[in-house]
Amino acid sequence: MNYKEQFFRKLEDMFVGERVQGEGGYINLMRIKTKYFKEGILPILKKEIAEALRDFHEFEHEFFEKLYTFFEPFFSENGSVYFRFTPVYKNIYEKVYTDEKDVVLFWKTHMLYYVKSDRLFKDLEVEVGDFKFFFDVSELEHKKSNEKRSLVYELKQKREDGVIVFRVLYSERGRKTDIEDILKKLKDKKLKENVLQKAFSIFEKQSEVDYFINKNAKEFLREQFDLWLYQYIFRGQTNWT
Repeated sequence: MNYKEQFFRKLEDMFVGERVQGEGGYINLMRIKTKYFKEGILPILKKEIAEALRDFHEFEHEFFEKLYTFFEPFFSENGSVYFRFTPVYKNIYEKVYTDEKDVVLFWKTHMLYYVKSDRLFKDLEVEVGDFKFFFDVSELEHKKSNEKRSLVYELKQKREDGVIVFRVLYSERGRKTDIEDILKKLKDKKLKENVLQKAFSIFEKQSEVDYFINKNAKEFLREQFDLWLYQYIFRGQTNWT
C-alpha cells in the first residue's frame, strides 16, 4: 500500500473512528458522521489536492508521504485528534534539564474533553474446539452512559455450514443468558456448557475505547504543523537546490 492509500485510509479512520454496529442515538450519530466524511469532506479534499498537484505530478508520492508523516501521531481509533502515538524520536517531549526546571511533564490529553469509555462490540466469529460460533451485534443498543450492563446471548440459528449464530443484547431487568435452553435447542451432546462460556468470554474481550473531544483541534493541528515544518527545514537532513 502506497502513502496515498495509507493517508486516505488513516484519515477516514481518524475522522470516522472505530466502526460501530447496533442501534441507538449514538450509533445514528456515528453513521451521520461517516456519511458526512465520505460525501462532504473527502470529495472536497481530493479536489483541492488534485488542483495543488496539477502541475507537479512528480511530487505526488512525496506529498502524500509528508501528509501521512505529519498526521500519523494523531490518528486514533475513536476519531479524536490528540497525541496518540508519541515515541521519543518524534521530539515532542519537553527537554527537562534547564536552570529553572528540573522536570517537565508531557500531558498529552490536556486539550481534551473526556466523553466516555465503552467497549465497541463487532460481529465476531469464534472457534472453540470443534465448534464455530458467530456473534451478531446488529440489534445491540448502544449504552447511553457508562452504566454497567451485562450481555445476554440468544440462539438465533444454526447455519447449514454448522456455525452457531447468537444474537447479542444488553441485559434488561436482570435477565441472564439461558444456557440450558440453548443446549436443549441445539441438541448436540458434544456441546457442553463450558464450551459456550469460553466462546462468550472470547467475544467479550473486545477492546475498550475512550472517547474525547479536542477543545480546539484546528489550533492544535496548526501548532503541531508549525513545529513539524520547522524541524523538517532545519533538522539538517533536507537538501536544497
